[in-house]
Amino acid sequence: QTLTWIPDSFFSRSFLFYKIFIDRDPTAFAPILNFLRTKELDLRGVNISILRHEAEFYGITPLVRRLLLCEELERSSCGSVLFHGYLPPPGRVRADGPQRLVDPRKVLIVAGHHNWIVAAYAHFVICYRIKESSGWQQVFSSPYLDWAIEQVALNAKVVGGPHGDKDKMVAASSESSIILWSIQDGGSGSEIGVFSLGVPVDSLFFIGSQLVATSHTGKVGVWNAVTQHWQVQDVVPITSCDTAGSFLLLGCNNGSVYYIDMQKFPLRMKDNDLLVTELYHDPSNDAITALSVYLTPKTSVSGNWIEIAYGTSSGAVRVIVQHPETVGSGPQLFQTFTVHRSPVTKIMLSEKHLVSVCADNNHVRTWTVTRFRGMISTQPGSTPLASFKIISLEETESHSSYSSGNDIGPFGERDDQQVFIQKVIPVTNKLFVRLSSTGKRICEVQAVDGTTITCFTVRECEGSSRMGSRPRHYLFTGHANGSIQMWDLTTAMDTVGGPTEEELLKLLDQCDLSTSHCATPNISPAPSVLHSRLRESCSRYCPAGEPRTVGREQH
Repeated sequence: QTLTWIPDSFFSRSFLFYKIFIDRDPTAFAPILNFLRTKELDLRGVNISILRHEAEFYGITPLVRRLLLCEELERSSCGSVLFHGYLPPPGRVRADGPQRLVDPRKVLIVAGHHNWIVAAYAHFVICYRIKESSGWQQVFSSPYLDWAIEQVALNAKVVGGPHGDKDKMVAASSESSIILWSIQDGGSGSEIGVFSLGVPVDSLFFIGSQLVATSHTGKVGVWNAVTQHWQVQDVVPITSCDTAGSFLLLGCNNGSVYYIDMQKFPLRMKDNDLLVTELYHDPSNDAITALSVYLTPKTSVSGNWIEIAYGTSSGAVRVIVQHPETVGSGPQLFQTFTVHRSPVTKIMLSEKHLVSVCADNNHVRTWTVTRFRGMISTQPGSTPLASFKIISLEETESHSSYSSGNDIGPFGERDDQQVFIQKVIPVTNKLFVRLSSTGKRICEVQAVDGTTITCFTVRECEGSSRMGSRPRHYLFTGHANGSIQMWDLTTAMDTVGGPTEEELLKLLDQCDLSTSHCATPNISPAPSVLHSRLRESCSRYCPAGEPRTVGREQH
């Protein structure tokens, strides 16, 4: 009678058909049995989620309802105190038609500049801007493209643009093609042109008013807003790049670091080629796989003290420096660290820290940087600070936009605290925000609507115009249903730390690990997760006109 008072439960049917029952989990079954005996619920020392799953298995409907209510008390569709805003999915996505490699509904990449962000979907981009009085508003929506977007770049402060200094520019690329739009102050946009790099584009970004595209094959493309000229230059195969002020620095597979001064946009008179200058050559001839440039505040009339940190294919981390008065002699090797046994994939030199990441499951090593009058100092020199990992599993088969939209960082200004964004598995609605210097958790965010987070970025937006207000850092997350959600990292106060072993295992329960030769294992989503994810997008989308075919390319 104790076990069978609830009709249609597991126990009622078991006794009806004389089945033998063995409880699956004694720990979880104890409160279930207590509920069946007393109709009272004792949750001491029990995980509510696990207990609810057990109650659902046994068909204890009254208990399931109580547990669902308990879980709802901890969740809110309006998010936590860190939740800043929600931009709904656009209404122009076509979900019908032939099977596509990329889901046209989900956000592939989110990028930002000043008070603007751009969201890249498979076949179009949308730009938003924030104003203190009106909040976030859509400003520009591109025409529908007939190819899937892989890279996107935004410039919200263009000087000397084709329509004046109030122009904004946004660019998108797919394979070797790049399309560039100009957005006027009122929000109207026009196509500047379509350009070809000739090889697949790996990086797309702005340096001042110049649009720059690079490829690992050894090509650099530059479009100048003043001259309206597109130039493609052959260089050594590129393995990394970084920007500092008007400088573009290229790390190459021959062990050399090259630079181009984009402000002067120098062209050799004899052949009209870009003036690419070798700055430094690695003493071990290893490929330069990661690059970070730090320009100190001007310490003399002759210019900046330039500091460059780079990582190599052998795992070495080196710091080179150049004083403005010794430009002719080239940079000098300052420090070397050989703490990685895998190729360095990321490096960041900031005012207070040196951070390096290698290919071994995003293993991070950090050092404190000692400075004297703004310049890096050997007394007492850089000292080890932390060692940790940013576990971030990748999809077995992902679109080229995945790496751009899911870059772990570090994000933030170089004279301020920087953060890593940890997305443990590809199909998840949760992110961890961690200090890049120590790995300590700042906060965790979870999608307010439960949808999968498909991309993310961190940007600094200018605050209120009122006296005393400061810029604020925001985490922007793009989602599988096409929405964008925003989180205020400046307000984040939780410093619990990174995901615990229990949290990590709980996340990994949602996928099946597969054998891989990669440093970071590939995964396949668990079948149970696939079915639940297919039901998560409930928004309706309206088809927009015929696909737009990109016109003739300008070379």
